[in-house]
Amino acid sequence: MTARLVSVGNAIVDLALDLPHLPARGGDVLGRSRGLHPGGAVNVLLAARRQGLAAAYSGAHGTGPLGDLVRASLAAEEVEVLLAAHPSLDTGVDVAVTEPDGERSFATAFGAEAMIDGDALAAVAIADDDLVHVSGYGLLDSTNGAVLGPWVAGLPERATVLLDPGPLAVAERPLALGSVLARADWVSAALDEALALTGESSPEAAARALASRDRGAIVRLGADGCLVAVCGSVERVAGFVVDQVDATGAGDAHLGAFAAGLARGEAPARAARIANAAAALAVTRSGPATGPTLAETLALVGG
Repeated sequence: MTARLVSVGNAIVDLALDLPHLPARGGDVLGRSRGLHPGGAVNVLLAARRQGLAAAYSGAHGTGPLGDLVRASLAAEEVEVLLAAHPSLDTGVDVAVTEPDGERSFATAFGAEAMIDGDALAAVAIADDDLVHVSGYGLLDSTNGAVLGPWVAGLPERATVLLDPGPLAVAERPLALGSVLARADWVSAALDEALALTGESSPEAAARALASRDRGAIVRLGADGCLVAVCGSVERVAGFVVDQVDATGAGDAHLGAFAAGLARGEAPARAARIANAAAALAVTRSGPATGPTLAETLALVGG
């Protein structure tokens, strides 16, 4: 493949904690630390790389130990970093809490990844066959929305834009979200995000509303797989039964694998089936960047 996945999402560092339950307000609870791990856009990029797709990070990153950790993680899997580090800010941190059933909760403090340089980004060349990953976290008014909205709108017409809106952008509805939705070729959203974004009451209706004549939509249903909406038609693509250990990064693994499938020329439903398998394998492993290889994924799919 000559295509690559270029992400302008937020590369952040997760402080991963296992807790028996979330503490009550004002309370305390003892848990277990699983250390610091690059996450956010890093998860998507590494998931795509392991599926055989070239990848590059075109978001912001910091000067300091957290930025160093992000860059080392990307370099280890041959993901190119396209922009220079922020001269004075370090990368931000996210506390990722996992409960015994695998459910996770997050608290985020943004850093350099929320301070992208518009002039530097404008100098990045996006090819016609590139896929561009945009995260809703980067579209917030408090992060990079003012830069990313116009930049995405001006991308080459043939480049494929994949938007993962995320919960904060859906709740806040920043101005940039609307402009990126208008340009997006694919939207991939968790079910609760899709319902909130569209105002629909059923998964199928939400998937159909997210899609348009020129845009496809994926609504992720967890263990139940996903819905694929194209040109008004909605197809349910089955998931895989696994023993969930940690749901952190499952949506990122799904999106990275789906992007790689599209780049290989897979039909959307087939790419979604492969993405379901990648997400299923990811949740059987502890940690944020647990996307499987293409060989592992195809073994679960059955070829």
